[in-house]
Amino acid sequence: MDSIYHTLRKSNPASARILVRKVLEKNNGNVSKTARILGISRATVRRARDGELNDLSRRPKNIRKKIDCSLEKLIVEEAKSTGYRYRLLSYYLKNKYSIEISENTIKKVLKRNRVRKKKIRTLNKNRRHLYDYEHLTPFSHLQIDTKHILYETSLPKSVYRHIEKYDLPKYEWNAIDVKTRMRFTAYSHTLSASFGFAFILFVVLWLKLHNVRGKINIRLDNGSEFASSSRRKLDEYNEFFSKLNVELKPIPPGAKHLQAIVENSHRKDDESFFSIHPERCRNDAEFLLKAQQWQDTWNTARPHYGIDMNGLTPFEKLKSTKAMISENIVRFPTLLLEDIIRVAGYPYEWLSKFVNLYIFSRGGKYVWTTYQS
Repeated sequence: MDSIYHTLRKSNPASARILVRKVLEKNNGNVSKTARILGISRATVRRARDGELNDLSRRPKNIRKKIDCSLEKLIVEEAKSTGYRYRLLSYYLKNKYSIEISENTIKKVLKRNRVRKKKIRTLNKNRRHLYDYEHLTPFSHLQIDTKHILYETSLPKSVYRHIEKYDLPKYEWNAIDVKTRMRFTAYSHTLSASFGFAFILFVVLWLKLHNVRGKINIRLDNGSEFASSSRRKLDEYNEFFSKLNVELKPIPPGAKHLQAIVENSHRKDDESFFSIHPERCRNDAEFLLKAQQWQDTWNTARPHYGIDMNGLTPFEKLKSTKAMISENIVRFPTLLLEDIIRVAGYPYEWLSKFVNLYIFSRGGKYVWTTYQS
């Protein structure tokens, strides 16, 4: 049970110390007797007798490792704008500003400034990852999607009008590897299933050319350009691509979160490429040159902070896996799909010209023959 002193101190420390001084005065300054009467220690009596009535500040006089106010403000601003927490924010600040700040320091700054973590919108409040990122092999899982470049809400008005005026490409085709975040892009003026088939085939043949030997799982949305709206055509595509050890997997309707990696890249395209560079181009050739530079920047210079990336570029991530894949895979050419169709014909014609068609045909069985000595 608290003594009178402790009860009074909770509401008014100054009154509690006045009480100690009065009891001490009535007992002729006897510290021990005053302590017994009030149920407190002799040190407490002496502090009340010799010290100030009000509590002193507990703040340390000298803070050796206090972070600079401007730096703390920068951390808070970047945390709010990016949504990153302490680990990713540490990588981000190091690469963007060449500032090395420990994770613990950033954690304390965010806590002190009450920067809240984004809520995880799942039923049981636990984060669910789309893949087992740690055990994935490079180019075993790809996400493919198209982006409509002409969106008034995402582009400055001047850029929007410039793209229309000079008839620049209006659609971007993206394929992103889940493990390394390496991307392969193409562009077109229109959408069609022929372009979708040609883009997938071009990406797959590029991967095979650079020693990707395992099964390739490609996740698509339900757009008509990928034949996902037609079950019959999708089955035909899968039957064809199975000869290349490739499987196309459309997402269920309304499940855009399954395409999160490629969908998130669209925002970076708007911020770092489409909002700036198309306005400097007056024809398709100039646009494709800028697009190639943006793809090369994404793959070789821009650090990524997604799951299991740890601030590495896609090219650095590929090398860290020590996979037996040619490093030239990063040199994927950014092309206009209309040019591919114009030069090589439609996809099946393209195959008949440049690939030995018999490896894709039906029928036939390999017969083992005895070695003749």
